[in-house]
Amino acid sequence: MKNNSILKLIGLFLYLIIISGCEKNKSFSLAGAKQLTVNGDNGEAYFSSNNTHLVFQSKRHGDECDKIYTMTSEGTNLQEFPVTDGAFTCSYYALNDETIFFSSTLHDGPDCPEVYRHPNPHKYIWPLRNFEIYSIDKNNVLKKLTHYPGYNAEATVHPVEEKIIFTSLRDGDIDLYEMNYDGTDVTRITQEFGYDGGAFYSPDGKKLVWRGWYPETESEKKQWMKNLKNRYIEAVPLDIYVANRDGSSKIRLTDNSATNWAPSWHPNGEYIVFSSNMDDWNSEHNTFGHNFELYVIHIKTKDLQRLTYNDTFDSFPVFSKDGGKLVFSSNRNAENPRQTNIFISEVVVGLR
Repeated sequence: MKNNSILKLIGLFLYLIIISGCEKNKSFSLAGAKQLTVNGDNGEAYFSSNNTHLVFQSKRHGDECDKIYTMTSEGTNLQEFPVTDGAFTCSYYALNDETIFFSSTLHDGPDCPEVYRHPNPHKYIWPLRNFEIYSIDKNNVLKKLTHYPGYNAEATVHPVEEKIIFTSLRDGDIDLYEMNYDGTDVTRITQEFGYDGGAFYSPDGKKLVWRGWYPETESEKKQWMKNLKNRYIEAVPLDIYVANRDGSSKIRLTDNSATNWAPSWHPNGEYIVFSSNMDDWNSEHNTFGHNFELYVIHIKTKDLQRLTYNDTFDSFPVFSKDGGKLVFSSNRNAENPRQTNIFISEVVVGLR
């Protein structure tokens, strides 16, 4: 009897090793890429909680800056936001799918704000407009949630609680903050000097993933302060970080001197999908180029897999809540230089 018990324990131990090994060695690939948008310049699409709809930003109809639109995840029933004054960005569904959070300059009037133009056309930058975070519900009731001039954007929601993680310049640096759906109980999450942005809660709500860069030399610190003064983020080496929800126990997932950004979670909580130009070194200009591809990385083992092989820009990848689909933005099939559209692919998962 004793020997049988020992054999059973050994068998169970081996089974757990096998299962654990399988979990750490999933393979990911994309089957097809259905183009969901055909007009304008479109980006940053995010699923509703039930996976049936997408909310995204688009510049079309001669608009000088982005507005917010919704459509089904099949690309049908395109609807423009009822609010259109100013510039818009970073829209995201609340848990009940009846409210959408977004950032806008509508408080500054109907016109699109001027943005800094970098003198080097090979630099990849994005402007820090005077965004505030708003919510709008199914009855078109609009609420302003932040009241700090500068930059408040990149809001995403907790998977269980009515909490929002967002990026703000309110304390003089770009950091992550958490607040309630109504804008109250604001807590600063990151403290390190430099850039922290684009955060997402893990599927269980206990961790965060985001992109970050922290200047070390005096030259880097001066450049960072210059960027903040001119209100833009430069594609300096950005890396992907994972930490507890309160910002503690931070782990660096990438370290390749490239721009690694737009990270989000696989529903199993073990993998991060993100965009990077790590495979596009431009020796002529001594910098990484604009060919951003999609990658998946295992949080614990840092096993890296490349998902796309497309000689252009692919970014803002987000899994559906069941992990069966991936929506992303891409310059492929562009009708004019650098036009961006929304695509969706089936996700095929196997074993490596």
